Amino acid sequence: MGKYQTFRTSKVSFLIEKRTVWISLILLVLCIVAAIISAGSGGQPISPLNVIKVLLGGGKPMDQVIIEKLRLPRIVIGVLVGASLAVAGAVLQGIIRNPLASPDVTGVTEGASLGAVLFIFLFGGAVSIHWMPLFAIAGALLMTALLYVLAWKRGVEPLRLVLVGIGVSAAIKSVSYMLIISGPMALAQRSLTFMTGSIYGTSWDKDVMTLLPWVLILLPLTWLQARNVNIQALGDDVASSAGARVQRQRLLLIALSVGLAGAAVAIGGAIAFIGLMAPHIARKLVGSSFGSVVPVSALLGALILLVADVVARTAFLPNDVPAGVLTAAIGAPFFMYLLYRNRNRS
Repeated sequence: MGKYQTFRTSKVSFLIEKRTVWISLILLVLCIVAAIISAGSGGQPISPLNVIKVLLGGGKPMDQVIIEKLRLPRIVIGVLVGASLAVAGAVLQGIIRNPLASPDVTGVTEGASLGAVLFIFLFGGAVSIHWMPLFAIAGALLMTALLYVLAWKRGVEPLRLVLVGIGVSAAIKSVSYMLIISGPMALAQRSLTFMTGSIYGTSWDKDVMTLLPWVLILLPLTWLQARNVNIQALGDDVASSAGARVQRQRLLLIALSVGLAGAAVAIGGAIAFIGLMAPHIARKLVGSSFGSVVPVSALLGALILLVADVVARTAFLPNDVPAGVLTAAIGAPFFMYLLYRNRNRS
């Protein structure tokens, strides 16, 4: 029991590895440091000391406006989007039993993107953006349903689900680009930025308050499914012999992953590869137990997106490059590395 820390309330008791606790604390500190650096970076630099003063309720009035109104919502969205994409990827990798699986590789992100692009083109600002996550999640759910139908053959095998997802993802992306090309220039520009993935121009009421409820509900629900993911990772035959309802559990887990990815894509756009990188790094740090992977993946996803956003918007001043460009630049070689390693193992 020395490896574990026990947490108890009046009704709930659970164990978590001490290694996971310490790594989570270290990542949390790194996220706070990245957030402070992000809040002080930009066309109007602010020192970390002045950033801390503003966060504590003091500081110069101009610094307060810049940080509280412009930069802090962007930081919060970066944390929420990064954590959601990372945990969604962790779920898919756990149930598909493949480190190459992620929302963008299996097509979930593309389905969510298509739903959001349709929302932009159908309503063009006439309807509150608070409805966009529903459209994105609906697109992701339809994409997932299509994957299930095409991959079903006396059940859904993980490898077949990935292969079908890659093919359908390419087709869905082409539909999104056809809508962008055929639409008005202003909406096309907005949609192209969305397809790249960016957290630029976010606000408290329009973006943070739209995404926050989804994350607060879905992340804990996903963590509570840790036992089912661990059983799924053993394989369908072993899971069935242990009494698990494999297909029902897999459908629920995919629905949670789709909800997280769809809500994140609705606000942050199609930011690529966080759902691939963060869970893979998390398993290297804390092992394969899903109860440990979820919090570490969430913190890693938040950290990756915060760092990517800071670099993307400061390295090319006065241009504000979308964060999705940098995550793709990092994630593509990472994906090729995983492909190469898996090929050598096989």
